[in-house]
Parts: sequence; C-alpha cells; structure tokens
Amino acid sequence: MEIKPIAPSFAASPQLSPADVARAAEAGYKTIICNRPDGEADDQPTAAEISAAARAAGVDFRYLPIKPGVVTDDILTAFEDTIKSCKAPILAYCRTGTRSATLWAMARSKLLSPDAILAATGSAGYDLGGLRPRMEERFGVDTGSIKPESFDLLIVGGGAGGVATAASALKRRPDLRVAIIEPREDHYYQPGWTLVGAGVFNRAQTTRKMHEVLPDGVKWIRGAVAGFYPDQDEVTLENGARYGYGVLVVSPGLKLNWEAIEGLPETLGKNGVTSNYRFDLAPYTYELVQATRKGKAIFTQPPMPIKCAGAPQKAMYLSSDYWLRTGVLKDIDVDFCNAGGVLFGVADYVPALMEYVKRYDASLSFFHNLIKVDGDTKIATFEVTDGDTKTTVEKPFDMMHVCPPQTGLDFIKASPLADAAGWVDVDQHSLQHKTYANVFGLGDGCNTPNAKTAAAVRKQAPVVAVNALAVMDGKEPVASYDGYGSCPLTVERGKIVLAEFGYGGKIMPSLPTWMLDGMKPTRAAWFLKERMLPPIYWQGMFRGHEYLAQPDMTFKKIAAE
Repeated sequence: MEIKPIAPSFAASPQLSPADVARAAEAGYKTIICNRPDGEADDQPTAAEISAAARAAGVDFRYLPIKPGVVTDDILTAFEDTIKSCKAPILAYCRTGTRSATLWAMARSKLLSPDAILAATGSAGYDLGGLRPRMEERFGVDTGSIKPESFDLLIVGGGAGGVATAASALKRRPDLRVAIIEPREDHYYQPGWTLVGAGVFNRAQTTRKMHEVLPDGVKWIRGAVAGFYPDQDEVTLENGARYGYGVLVVSPGLKLNWEAIEGLPETLGKNGVTSNYRFDLAPYTYELVQATRKGKAIFTQPPMPIKCAGAPQKAMYLSSDYWLRTGVLKDIDVDFCNAGGVLFGVADYVPALMEYVKRYDASLSFFHNLIKVDGDTKIATFEVTDGDTKTTVEKPFDMMHVCPPQTGLDFIKASPLADAAGWVDVDQHSLQHKTYANVFGLGDGCNTPNAKTAAAVRKQAPVVAVNALAVMDGKEPVASYDGYGSCPLTVERGKIVLAEFGYGGKIMPSLPTWMLDGMKPTRAAWFLKERMLPPIYWQGMFRGHEYLAQPDMTFKKIAAE
C-alpha cells in the first residue's frame, strides 16, 4: 500500500488489498472510497471484499466506480456529494490512484486555482498537467486559445517497443520533443521469465524502475490512455487529460486473457498451477518443478497469436531437463497440450525439437485447447478438435504450466486504430498505420504477421523511428521491416535451438553457421540468451544502440534538415 496525501483531509492510493484496509485505519483514515470498477484485472480484489474489510476495521466505505477516461460533470457532482457526506480524512483508490486524484482535483477546481491544485497533486506524484485547460475553464479562466500540450513524437506504451523507439529517434534527432505515456512504475524484461521459471535467473534481474530505463530527454506521462482521436492528433488519458502529437507511436502490448479459461484466475499460483507469463508466478514454476517427483505434468499452449510462441514448450523442456538430471523423469508423465497442430510454426526447427521431445518421452497432444481448470480436484478440461468435430477431454494433473489466450487490449479494440480483430492496423513493412499516416505501431499489439518477441521489437523500433522522422519532414516512409523475429528455444539447461526467421518462415540467421548453427542445440546460443541478450536489452536497445538491427532503407536514409 502506498498512500499519497494530496490535502490534509484527502489521499489517493493504488489498488488496496483487504489487508491494506486495516493499515489505513491504523493510519487514521475514516473513509475509504473505491473509484475502480470491479473486474478491471484478474487479481483485483472486489469492492465487496474491500467493503467487508472496512467494516471489520471500523472504517466507512463508499463505492463510486469510474471508467478510465470518463470524468463527466455528473460524476464530479456525485464525488463532491460523497466527500461532503464522509468522515475525514478520506483515502480514495483506483488502479494507480490517478482517477481518484483526478476526481479530487476537478472537484476542487471551482474553488482553487489550477496552479494550487497541480502543485498539490504533483507533490503526491500525480502529473495532471493535461487537465489544466479543463481546470481553468471550471475556475473561470478564458480557455478559448488553450490547446493541449503537444509533442513531436508521442509514444503510447513504456515497454520494449516504446522505449526502444524513443531511443532510436533521439539518437537521430536529439532535439526532438518526445513523451511516453505509461502508467506502470516498473519495466519488465519478459524474455527472462523463462529462466526465472528454471531457477537460472531470479526475478529481480528482470525488472527495473521505469524512470531508470527511459532515455534522457523523454518526458514520462504517468497515466493510461483511454481514447485516440487521430483526426485531431490527440489522445486522452483515463484522468481526462489530453495530449497532442505530430507523430504517434502505439506500442501498448497485448492482453493476457486469463479469464477466458474457466477457473484459472482462482487457482493460479496454487494447486500446482503456474505460468511463466507472469512476473509473480515464474518463481512458483521453479518451486513446483523442484517439488514434483512423480505424477502428471501438463504444459499448455493456446490458439495463436501469442507472445513468444516458443515459451510454452520452453517451460516443458527446462522442467523435463531438471527431472531428467535429478533422476525422477521416469516417474513423471509429461504432456504438451497444444491448441494448434504443429510443434513449432517454422518447420526447419522441428527436427531438433523432436529429438528433445523423444529424450523427455513427452506426449504431444495437438488440437487440445484448455478451457477449464479445477484447482481443488486438479482436473484440466480441454476442447479437442478433430476436423469439424469438437469434444471435451478431462485430464488430471499434479503440476500444470499454463500459457493464457491473448488478445488485443480493450482500449485498442475500442479505438479507430484497430482492425476487426482488435490489433493496431499497420502496414507490415513500413509499420505505418493503414489509415492515419502520422501514426505508427510496433510490438505485440500490432497485426503484423511476425513472431511477437523482443527480438522483433529490436528490429522494428529503428524502422519506426526512421519512418516517423520521415513523416515529420513531410516525406514518405523510407525504412522497411522484414518480419525478423527470434525465439531462443531452451531445450535443456545449457543449450538452445536459436530460431531466427522472418515473414513467411524465411530463415534469417544473424551469425554465420560456423559461429552459431541455429538448427542445432548449442551452448553458444545459451550463452547469448543468458549473458548477452539482457545487456543488449537494457544498455543497447534502450540507449539507441542498434546492434544487428540497422533498418533496411527502402529508398534513402533520413536526415534532419
């Protein structure tokens, strides 16, 4: 719990847990207001759970849920009425605290100057500068000429794609005005979670604070986007703030849809159910692997598209390797349940992978899509497709590693930037939006038909940076992305099959085969994965160093004029 006092009688906070309520009561808060609708996240406590904890702690509780980006005058009136009827001091919370801080700021904007409000919220860590025009209007200032703060390059998403694009753009044009919109305080090196799940990395090696990874010269707007208005060259945040842009880059990632599998959210992290797709659960994977001495181990893969399509089987290989080394594999039935019909999407790499499937005596259950998990009884239910026929099969398990279904993010799906399937709709080579010429997209949230990996982003970011600068100069895109992606398949501890390929499954090795043959398991590829790729990520991509990632220039290089 991180309580952020804004005024003597009011504070905001990110999501509270039931245990946090008692601590808030001990800190002297008399009322807790929930501004977050139920169901925004899989691990989110419900308002009813917080209310029950508040009653137990002798604290008043009010539920005033606010959807991201929706702060209407009626909502402000309801908030004002609520705080007038509450005992102070008041602690309000939402996902990050921003919505709660916004409600307080706008409710006070008829009484206090925008400068006073922004100073109060800023000291609490909430940058609400984008709300100044609306505050000034409510305070009685003439706002006829006020426009939202604008940037040459506005980037949505502080993941690998957003940060790397900012670094590449600033490397080419240091005086560029760049901002990144990102609500999270932490940045994660997700490719490392497979190795956390195998006990090779600890999870602390895979995270840094957001302010540590942002390139110099980038403004960090700590908020979440609620809507895109490409005809006006603006975006709005969940707190109602507006920002303008010359060029917009959209790199939001994707949604891990845990709730699409019945019973899964309730049993993740216990009952032998885990996933390397979550920072908090990857260590549990290794705990389970160490504790499993016999029985049934299931590893699942959902329908495509997913990020890092090799990750589900990487978990299987590394777990099986541990069991083989410790002499218990003979007592464990390993089952890889894949919703698809092939082990790996690029056929050239399958023979090497099949050697390890045989080594570990693993079963391959194709066209098996996980649809339900009963953690208490340890039963997994799969929908099995056989031509036009679908049946269900129940499988008991002692341990299960789950890869969740994945979709476009909700705020992307609802935007004019999305295609019919909910992904950012861009040209697969220029990465320019198909409708809006000054909008680009990259990373997991786009509809380009490449592997959704960090290696793909490493190649995409310079292309987007170069083409964004071209558009700023009134020119056409000049750089082209070839679909390159890489999947280091960790077939055993110490060896990797390094799959590198582009659009259409074209093999695209970065190094000569005498140095590293990606078709075979090698220690050199493991060394690359364990020792070289993390610093390339942290100190290379995020500082504009484009090792083996120089953009392919379709026409000519772009230069500042």
